[in-house]
Amino acid sequence: MLHPGDAYLQTREALGILTAALAEVGAKPTDVVRTRVFVTDVNLWEDVARAHGEVFADILPASSMVEVARLLVPGLLIEIEATAYVADE
Repeated sequence: MLHPGDAYLQTREALGILTAALAEVGAKPTDVVRTRVFVTDVNLWEDVARAHGEVFADILPASSMVEVARLLVPGLLIEIEATAYVADE
């Protein structure tokens, strides 16, 4: 696991993975219409929101943050789920 104990860097890493996954299907962050962020400690919201804002500040997808007891990988502080919409051209 990368960046143990650092919610900001874990969020940046997750958003990098998300951006790469979007690119694989021909989408971009501007195509994201909703994100759900799962955190193991809601007190980390500022670090998570700062990283999220670096990617989505100008896009402003609908977003929610949910505190969970734990995530699948021990030590993981955040997990991000996103929904993107790409219109047929």
